[in-house]
Amino acid sequence: MPDMLIDYYKAIEQSSARMLEAARLKDWDEVVRCESACAVLIEQLRFQSGQQELAPEHRKEKARIMQRILRNDAQIRVLAEPWMAQFEHLFEGQPQVMH
Repeated sequence: MPDMLIDYYKAIEQSSARMLEAARLKDWDEVVRCESACAVLIEQLRFQSGQQELAPEHRKEKARIMQRILRNDAQIRVLAEPWMAQFEHLFEGQPQVMH
């Protein structure tokens, strides 16, 4: 269990890296699982950041981690675009149901 805020950022980065690896392997179920894990960690981080502050010595590391997460996310989106286009194609011509 992370005990400092920086540990949450590191855990999110690790989950992001696993998500990217799964996307490279076209394992979309694993991408979704990793995305869910990231969402839980982000919620925990939000809660913890209300309870404690990021130590000043961790601010540069946080910035580097965030940049890596953003790069991973961009690569995942590029890898997922063909899959998403194929998925959307399945629903072309289907009647749109509004709830």
